[in-house]
Amino acid sequence: MAPPHEHFMQMAIDQAVAAGQMGEVPVGAVIVDADSRVLAKDHNRSISSCDPSAHAEINVLRSAAHRIKNYRLLSTTLYVSIEPCAMCMGAIVHARVKTVVFGAADPKWGAAGSLYHLGHDPRLNHQVEIIQGICAHRCRLVIQEFFREQRKAN
Repeated sequence: MAPPHEHFMQMAIDQAVAAGQMGEVPVGAVIVDADSRVLAKDHNRSISSCDPSAHAEINVLRSAAHRIKNYRLLSTTLYVSIEPCAMCMGAIVHARVKTVVFGAADPKWGAAGSLYHLGHDPRLNHQVEIIQGICAHRCRLVIQEFFREQRKAN
């Protein structure tokens, strides 16, 4: 039996907290295979790596692809603390990720249902199952507290 979504989402939240402690926007991600084995976990690193594409989702897609030696991540589930943006959803579709599970919606950037719904666009060659709202309150708190502290510091 597969572990519950909350288990892997907590791992993503832990990654988000680590990102925030580094001064990165606190988003964390974990990708697991069909047998619920963790292939990769990481967080945003755009600031520290001077790389606008170093979002948590991209980082775990790269690591998982290297680990299995295939850019197609068939039958995988990606857990992410915040709804993926258009760049990340594009990569998720290209990688053929089966399912994306996210915590908090992102009404400003979200491309898994908030602004766009790239995972369900029938014009694309792959559709992604989307599960939202897992540990949403905790995910939202991590990012809200980060930006609250950023505003205080400035």
